[in-house]
Amino acid sequence: MANSRSCIVSRQPMDKEALLRFVAGPDGSIYPDLKESLPGRGVWVEARRESVEQAVAKNLFARSLKTQVSADSNLADTVGQLLGERAIKALALARKAGTLVTGFTKADTAIRSNQARMLFHGSDATADGRRKLAQAITFAREMGGEEVEVFDCWTSAEMGAALGLEAATHAVALEGGATTALKRSVERWLAYEGKLTGS
Repeated sequence: MANSRSCIVSRQPMDKEALLRFVAGPDGSIYPDLKESLPGRGVWVEARRESVEQAVAKNLFARSLKTQVSADSNLADTVGQLLGERAIKALALARKAGTLVTGFTKADTAIRSNQARMLFHGSDATADGRRKLAQAITFAREMGGEEVEVFDCWTSAEMGAALGLEAATHAVALEGGATTALKRSVERWLAYEGKLTGS
């Protein structure tokens, strides 16, 4: 793999997309570098919570960097929080880019017209709303449409706050570059937390 690095936990080479970069700051603390832009020598850990926890518990950052550094005991939680923040920011960016619609009616229309690529339910969405949009997805699939991935990441209030709305119970991401970035951010976060189907 040309674009690979080795995880300091498993010592296995992996594609950079499957890894997280960490660097030592001037204060000797370990910081996550999600944008892979911080200066200094970096080390790589598989982008899964348990791998980061192992790296901290076994003092692997210091061993790999061959210098005395300290990793906060809550580093895995910090990474999870940062990945979650990036994911919901990507949701807001998709709306600004015009590739996200909200509300049951718009979601249903987008799905049935084969424009939808991702569907987000608020975790507090009703069973009836979920069922009807699932029927819309089945209809689109039977008509030869693209598969729609369904996510249940946030409450309606959390989605609404990110989108400048009182609440957003259902949101659909349409085809576009912002949706591609949204998909990458959400799946990276959920995979890290072990909540991505098939992860």
